[in-house]
Amino acid sequence: MYATATPAATATPSAVHTAHALWLTAVAAGAFETALAVGRMTADGTGSAAGIGVGLAVRLTVFTAAVLIARRMRTGARWARITLAVGLGVLGTASMVAQPLGHLLDGGSVAAALDGADALDLVFGASRAVHVAAVLTAVYLMFRPASNAWFRSFRKPARAVRP
Repeated sequence: MYATATPAATATPSAVHTAHALWLTAVAAGAFETALAVGRMTADGTGSAAGIGVGLAVRLTVFTAAVLIARRMRTGARWARITLAVGLGVLGTASMVAQPLGHLLDGGSVAAALDGADALDLVFGASRAVHVAAVLTAVYLMFRPASNAWFRSFRKPARAVRP
């Protein structure tokens, strides 16, 4: 059995509260982007029902985990802060920017992409920009000096001695 963590002596910093709100914003943007993508695939017949279903299941799992982990981060769980920073801040952001960066590395231009974009593409792009900005800002805020001090104020649970 483990003892509980020592509660922080200070109030939760506003940066942590804001980071939590930004993680929820990122999840909402991701859900919106998913709805747009499913709508497009359904409308133009490019996605199979099985493929869409698997994609939705994966995204629902990630979104649910992100919300639950962000809640734990907001209460001072240091592991949650690291999980969000690495899992979504690094890996998640890489997955969101890989395709646009690949387009640019292949010689494409932003102007050409915008020129060929329809309204749905522009709405998706705006949502993706909000999504990426929310993630990067949340990571930044979780590691501000006040946030660092607050997370450090939670002591690692001590192991209970078994007789």
